[in-house]
Order: sequence, then structure tokens, then C-alpha cells
Amino acid sequence: MVTREALRIAHEKSQFIGTVDRQYDDSYGKTGAKIGSALRVRRPNQYTRTSGSRVMDVQDQVERTSTITMATQDHVDMRFNSAELSLSIDEISKRYIEPAVSALISNIESDFIAFATKATYNTAGTAGTPPTDLVAVGAARAKMNQFLAPKDGNRFIQCDSVTMGGMVNGLKGLFQDSSQIKDQYREGMIGRTAMADWYENDRMWTLTNGSDVTGTLDAASLATDGGTTLDMHTTVAVTAQVVGQVFTIAGVYACHPETKAAYSNLQQFTITAIGASTTTVSPAMYWTGPYKNVVTSSGGTVSAATFNSAALTFVGNASTSYVQNLMYHKEAFQFVTADLPIMDDASKCVRRTQEGLSMRVWQASDIRNDEMLMRIDILYGMAALRPEWACRITS
Repeated sequence: MVTREALRIAHEKSQFIGTVDRQYDDSYGKTGAKIGSALRVRRPNQYTRTSGSRVMDVQDQVERTSTITMATQDHVDMRFNSAELSLSIDEISKRYIEPAVSALISNIESDFIAFATKATYNTAGTAGTPPTDLVAVGAARAKMNQFLAPKDGNRFIQCDSVTMGGMVNGLKGLFQDSSQIKDQYREGMIGRTAMADWYENDRMWTLTNGSDVTGTLDAASLATDGGTTLDMHTTVAVTAQVVGQVFTIAGVYACHPETKAAYSNLQQFTITAIGASTTTVSPAMYWTGPYKNVVTSSGGTVSAATFNSAALTFVGNASTSYVQNLMYHKEAFQFVTADLPIMDDASKCVRRTQEGLSMRVWQASDIRNDEMLMRIDILYGMAALRPEWACRITS
């Protein structure tokens, strides 16, 4: 009963986890079937067309995979005395299980939101100006459309209470009290407009820019076709860079994922890691082939020379904090849980799964203190396999 109740509460409290791709792998909890700590997930293939010729240009299959590391085990722990154990499951749930599971899920969600936001390189809105209309939301929606995010009803927006307050006032005629909203049971849901379900979530990650947001790539930028590293340390010191910062590079434009036609906007990049002299960014920069994602303003092919000494433009001002709200498609991010093993010597150890969330509850008695010890565990991993299907809305 405790396990079932914990899963029910976790499902209701998971505002962000509940709206992304939740996957479940039972191989971890099976004796003799464990696969280690990493789960590989295939990414879709991409191809180029042959135009104006009957001659085949056969393309090899290039299977790309991403790794989801199942390395995080979180839990909440508590103890009960005999009198407390005599309570009904409703009382135990209200007094103990609900606050415990709420704390567990809230902290996991906070970590997951920060992870997903830092992985998202597309950004809309005006830094320092909380949106009160659909201008920034429309820009985010357009960027998701540019990168072919499905328009299948699985788009969501998570934003903090300050942003939501301004949006609700500005859009009070658009949020509808429909039967769908009346029947929903997940916390924080406000309504649906602009092709997305809206959630109020005060766990949104805040980006604080580094102390220097002006500069250029180095004369030798070290950019390569398919690479993820750039050198900018001469004009933007590594100590002034922050993981999660978004910037553009002069002359490097985004393009349509299939036709490769240039868009009118520069490609945005986010910093994912900072080295001694180089910076790792996302997305990878593909100049040629089926994964080509950066071009010149006219749609031409970029080269290493395009990046050398190119001006950088960061989103926002130096040393300034900005709440990063998020618009995304369900399949942009993945939250994977796995079965924890049932211990052989445990008389009360139960594992259950509900809609992709696997939890284990383990109880054991302490005869000396007349207490029952209990822990609620979840083993999980997270990934951003399609970050192009998401867009930050900076506030």
C-alpha cells in the first residue's frame, strides 16, 4: 500500500517529468540480466537527396546513439514507532508519505529542469523583460517549427510564477476553463494556448551570465566539421564563461534540417563544458552531409575561416541573472527509471511501476527501539536526445 501510494503522489507531483518522454527498463532489477550503468538509445537517421539524376548515390547507414547513464539513486528515509504504524494508510500518507515523496520528486525535478535547460540552445524573448503577451512564446514556437518539432498536441510550457502572473493577466481571454482542464489532476497546469499546455513551476532554472559577454572567437577558432569545441579564451576568459550561456557567431546561420536552406536567424549555441583554453558547445557544427546545420547567410557552405575571429553575441548582460522558462515537445527530453533489485534478505521490499516511473519501498524493523525503518528509492537517468525540439523563453 505504501509503494502504491508513493507512486500515486509522485505521478501527481511531477509537473515536468510527467510531460516528457518517460522510459522504463526492467533489466536492472533482474538477476543475470543487468546491463551496466549506461543505456544506449538510437537517434533517427538523416539522409541527403539525389537531385536531377537517375544514378543512385547510395548512402551508408550511420547509426547514431546517445547514452543515458543510470547512475543516480535518490531516496527519502523515515522511521515509525508502533503507534504510528497503527494509523490508517490515509493518515500515514497525509502525515508522512506525501511530504516525503513531494520533497523527493521536487528535488529530482529541479535537477532535471536545470539539465534540460542547459542542453537547450534555442532561446526566444528579451533578456530582462518578463513576457506578458505571446510575442516571445510565438518566437519560441517558430523555432521549434523550424527544427521540425511535431505539431501533435505534445508541446508544453513550464514557467515560473512571476512570468505566469504576467501571462495570465495579459492572456486572460485565451486560457479556457474547458472540460480537459477541469478533469486534469497534475499540479501546476494552467491551461492551453499557443499550441501548448502551460504549467506554473517555480523550479525553473536561473542563468547568471559570466562577467564578460563581449568578444570574438580566437583567430584560430579550432572549429571543425562535426566538432563541438571552440576557442574564445583570448577575448572571453574561461573564468567569465558559464555553462548554459547562449550565444551566436557572426556569419553562422541556422538552416532547415532537411532542405538545408538558410534561415534568416543566426544559429544559437549553448556552452556545455569549459576547458583550460577551449569551450564545448551544443549543437555540434556540421558543415556538410545529412546532419548539416550551419550555413552562410545565402545558404553557402561555411568553413573554418568563417569562425576565425568571428564576433560573439551572448544573450543578456554580464553578471546578470535571468529566469529560463521552457517550451518543449514531449520527446525533446527523456527521463528513464530502472528497477532496483529486491534484496534477498528483505521480508518487506516491494517494487512497482506506473507510467514509466519505477519506485522501491523497503521496510525493516529495529527491535531495540521498537521502530520500523523505511526508505523510498528511485534509480534514474536523464537525457536530451532532441534539444532542437525545445526553446528557452528568457525572462
